[in-house]
Amino acid sequence: MKRILAHQSKVVLAVAALVLTLGLAAGIASAQSGHFVGDVTCEDIGTQLECSGKVAGLGGTTFEITVAVSGATADVVCTNPGQNPAPGQAFDFTAMGSSGPQPTPRNGQFRFTFATVAPTAPAGSCPNPQWTATVTDVDFSGTTATVTLTEDGVVSDTVMVPIP
Repeated sequence: MKRILAHQSKVVLAVAALVLTLGLAAGIASAQSGHFVGDVTCEDIGTQLECSGKVAGLGGTTFEITVAVSGATADVVCTNPGQNPAPGQAFDFTAMGSSGPQPTPRNGQFRFTFATVAPTAPAGSCPNPQWTATVTDVDFSGTTATVTLTEDGVVSDTVMVPIP
């Protein structure tokens, strides 16, 4: 009889541990339920791409929205010591931007607008190191922006935004 009770106690403990583990896992998973609401838009504003939209269902302690755009082309103008401009060497790059870490609002919703970081011309963009290279415009057309929502460092949602 003692053997049966000992076995039953072990089974009950194992089932209880399993239920507790599943309950905790469900709680963790449900904390990452943030998502984009409506359309996310991204607009070329010269040397940057500005993205706007809304997220809801935020439940973590912090969240962050990031954007990445591969294949953007930056135009460069080179200025010599006599202040005469000349075309520089254009370059392709990946534009990146972020809302930065944000505390989760009480209502679980957040409207965002932020821009990618403006690029700087890499070394060799001008024919002479004494010339100054300046990025004057970035062409984002034909690319796709990847906008990602993370909560407490875990990806909650991702949308792809075509740039016309």
